[in-house]
Amino acid sequence: MTEDSNQPVLRFENVSVHYEDVAALDGISFEMRRGETRILLGASGSGKTVLLKTAVGLVRAGAGRVLVFGRDITALSEGELFDIRGRIGFLFQEGGLFDSLTIDENVSYPLVNQRGAKPEKPDAIENRVRETLRFVELEQTLEQYPSELSGGMRRRVGIARAVVTEPELVLYDSPTAGLDPITANTIIALIVKERDTRNAAAMMATHRYQDGQLMANYRYNPHSGDLERASSNGAEENGLKTIFMVLQEGRLAFEGTEEELKAADDPYVSKFVKR
Repeated sequence: MTEDSNQPVLRFENVSVHYEDVAALDGISFEMRRGETRILLGASGSGKTVLLKTAVGLVRAGAGRVLVFGRDITALSEGELFDIRGRIGFLFQEGGLFDSLTIDENVSYPLVNQRGAKPEKPDAIENRVRETLRFVELEQTLEQYPSELSGGMRRRVGIARAVVTEPELVLYDSPTAGLDPITANTIIALIVKERDTRNAAAMMATHRYQDGQLMANYRYNPHSGDLERASSNGAEENGLKTIFMVLQEGRLAFEGTEEELKAADDPYVSKFVKR
């Protein structure tokens, strides 16, 4: 069966997640399509990471439905989730690399272990890994271990591992946390490059409003290899939409464009905007 190209790649329908009596997510509903960007803001403990993990079935929804590529994953077994996860890239906090594996082995891990992503030819994995590390400008680190790299380099390797399968949906959990501003901007530039090169849907949880501004207002130019400012203030450029979401104690306190976020008068929501 052929998938509808207009079908959301990710849809939450009144999703709730509870840990004992505490709501980590409380009635969350939204949907996103291919090429769309979602910026997820919120205080620590507001539910950002839980939302991302619920989107791939690492956390199970206690109520509501989660649909990925049109398929309800809410009650799927781990085996049934396997192939769906092969179509999603996930950057864990701090990069989430395996300390005991080389950079080559870390980046190739999704290709080797995911049935739907594994290339047919043996040398195709090596070629894909090299190409993806070249994409994040770290091809020279193949034989090194994560402990030998800086924090920013580890985060870039994490991006390479997240996108090596050329996923249709990529989820980034705090990709710039703990990094200096220059390195953080480099990371966001790579995320923009990935999004615009492959027209992938991207959702990014972050504490930094500046990260969202870059994602919303800049586009990657494949001819110059640089980021260029979009002409429409990020609301929609060439069909690429950027939507901001703000979580507060597991609830969706705001959903809208950057301009709508700037105009919000809710004290909790407005504090995330650097005026």
